[in-house]
Amino acid sequence: MLFRLLNLFGFLFFTESLLATNDGNPFLVTTTANLNAPWAMEFLPSGKILVSEMAGKLKLLDESGVILSDVAGVPEVVLKGQGGFGDIKLHPLFERNRLLYFSYAEEGDGNLVGAAVARARLVIENNIGHLEQKEVIWRQVKVKGHGHYGHRITFGPEGYLWISSGERQKFDPAQDMQSNLGKIVRLNDDGSIPTDNPFPSSNSVTSQIWSIGHRNPLGLSFDKTGRLWVLEMGPRGGDELNLVRRGANYGYPIVSNGDHYSFIPIPDHDTRHEFYPPEITWTPVISPSSMIFYEGETFEGWKGNALIGGLSAKGFVRVKINGDRATEIERFKMKTRIRAVGESANGVVWLLEDGRPPAKGKPWQGGGGRLMKLTALN
Repeated sequence: MLFRLLNLFGFLFFTESLLATNDGNPFLVTTTANLNAPWAMEFLPSGKILVSEMAGKLKLLDESGVILSDVAGVPEVVLKGQGGFGDIKLHPLFERNRLLYFSYAEEGDGNLVGAAVARARLVIENNIGHLEQKEVIWRQVKVKGHGHYGHRITFGPEGYLWISSGERQKFDPAQDMQSNLGKIVRLNDDGSIPTDNPFPSSNSVTSQIWSIGHRNPLGLSFDKTGRLWVLEMGPRGGDELNLVRRGANYGYPIVSNGDHYSFIPIPDHDTRHEFYPPEITWTPVISPSSMIFYEGETFEGWKGNALIGGLSAKGFVRVKINGDRATEIERFKMKTRIRAVGESANGVVWLLEDGRPPAKGKPWQGGGGRLMKLTALN
């Protein structure tokens, strides 16, 4: 009866519905904002929320998830295919330096395109924000095409900047040490290269690299013990969760637990033991989009678990980490593609619904990009 009443209440106000988890603990889903193709979210120390939109907008929202204004000063982006405005992250010392880091697709010469990571000072006054002193600190090798940018960014416990760089649907660059495609990159916070990276070289691209053999890495996050994990979309099958190790090779495109879209088989990881296998692999795929490690107390039993957004899974997945191993615990059906998962300081979980621009030549009318707040009811 309670379930029916709450669902009726949600239907009447078009904002709330009740979803029961697999362990019987319900949570309330509240839509707080409608956005245009949102891609990432970040939480300011004040409690306010930043959300990036693929078309090159940076939205400032209040603590309850209501849109306040657009942040001015976002660079021009290439909105095509999987490209556009991407990830956003605060510097670990943001309250002191006000630095915001962000990724986006940018155009180069000859119709070549690649991801870039930049930083700028974020200034907010009276709920109006702008970016100033912008500087690009990293660029992906530019190629033709508009897929597999990756370009998730995060900071580690030692203050280094980490970037996931997709192989841009070009396959072989993931194994090419002269290219930063298909790699996990480790930099100092100003974009310079740490002297203790695993591949020191006079070639600045080579010396950026921390690990190789990645396909389309769209989740990048440190667990509570300081280990870095990466989520990758597989080809036809074979989505992966990998523990990122110094200097490791994860094998793509030589091995994968999926096959090419042309149905040509790819050898599995267990056929080539020199490559690190995934800790979890998914076939059928979940199409992972993002990942956080939950650190709050609001959702009982979730602390320390990975929460993984799923596009084709139309929901999110909870994964338990035990040492170097990972195990899927449960899935939550949201009946829509989830682009990003976030956690605010009070332990509330937030979801961004994927909303993609339409085909070329058709106007973008918005919609299909809700911000949803999950509130525990236990």
